[in-house]
Amino acid sequence: MDRVFLDANVLFSAAYRESSRLVLLWRVPEVELITSEYVRGEAARNLESDEQLQRLSDLLRSVKIFDEPISDVDIPVEVILPEKVLPILRAAIQSNATYLLTGDKTHFGQLYGTTVNGVLILSPAEFLATRQSDPLP
Repeated sequence: MDRVFLDANVLFSAAYRESSRLVLLWRVPEVELITSEYVRGEAARNLESDEQLQRLSDLLRSVKIFDEPISDVDIPVEVILPEKVLPILRAAIQSNATYLLTGDKTHFGQLYGTTVNGVLILSPAEFLATRQSDPLP
């Protein structure tokens, strides 16, 4: 079973509107969805309405939430990321994720398709394209 770590922008986008296609991630078979408390908090802080926060809460019922990662999780020197997103990669590594799904092209885009300490970094659309015949646009 694959362990799929969800970044805050994925959680945010899935909860932001009821018709978000990102909820397809919750229907992929043989996948355990995981995230961290840091990521959960970031997604919740950016949602605006009670309905969105409720959708996030509902989605998180089937997501395993890990505590904050140990700050000394080894990141290869060739991986250059701003300090503010390192907790996301560290949490994915520490939680033994198979994948890190993020829509953050600004910070993680150069790492799409790259495996860092056993974690393959992909956009949600790339991941879904490998799992179903109807990928996200």
